Amino acid sequence: MAARICDGRARRDEILESLRSEVEAGGRPRITFATVLVGDDVASARYVALKHDAAERVGLSVRAVHLPASVSQDGLEEELLSLSTDPSVHGILLQLPLPEGLDELAAASRIDPGKDVDGMTSTSLGRLVQGAPGIRPCTAAGILDLLGRHGVQLARRRAVIAGRGPLVALPLALMLSAPEGAGGKGCAAVTVVDPGCGDVAEACRAADLVVSDAGRPHWVRAEWVKPGATVVDVGVSFVGGKLTGDVDPRVAEVAGALVPNPGGAGPMTVALLLRNTVDAARAAGALGAAKGLPQGNDHV
Repeated sequence: MAARICDGRARRDEILESLRSEVEAGGRPRITFATVLVGDDVASARYVALKHDAAERVGLSVRAVHLPASVSQDGLEEELLSLSTDPSVHGILLQLPLPEGLDELAAASRIDPGKDVDGMTSTSLGRLVQGAPGIRPCTAAGILDLLGRHGVQLARRRAVIAGRGPLVALPLALMLSAPEGAGGKGCAAVTVVDPGCGDVAEACRAADLVVSDAGRPHWVRAEWVKPGATVVDVGVSFVGGKLTGDVDPRVAEVAGALVPNPGGAGPMTVALLLRNTVDAARAAGALGAAKGLPQGNDHV
């Protein structure tokens, strides 16, 4: 039996439509979403353009800052600080990765945590570790939203995450293992493994949920997956100029549910990024509360 495909594009469209209605009902000046792109990486520019298109679709104002790869660390931090202190800006995204020689953590520290709609600052991640309410990293939150939408049960299940990245793998591990009352998914038993470890396949075969964030084209094979398990493909590689995920297509013949790549976590990242932006604007008093609509992504 073929796996149930968890369609991130369809769920993204639902969220964006809900946000559009929410923004229209707010009756306030336009919410501003700011992006900072450094250098001329083609993939990064493409991702930023997709985020701009989605923001405009929701009804947000976009402020695009494009800095040369030669920008100094001080110059980048000054730009982020300027956006952080501008009351007309409600959400800030620093597109990663940065060109070589720039310190991502130091740059992110200049973003006001209340405008950190990517959930990447030390404050945002610290609140996640503590189980305190706050903005959650949008890719991890988007994955959980999508799985929940498709009825995938995560509470008290065994999960394996292949990867140790601070933007997806580690936040997702925390959110999966946290109690539901702390914004988690019911204390799943989570194992985080390095993709280079020799026992990755064995760990995956014992899991109810397998998440791969390795950046290794099609390395997760069908024989690694327990029949009926849920598989989430987050890894990004480019093969012949085409985006390719970590999961071999034959996995769909074994898994019970599959979040594909492309078409899964990527669209959800955009949707939750804008969800975070609208929530940040509301917290800043730029949007009235909309009845019947979830506020914040602690609910995912």
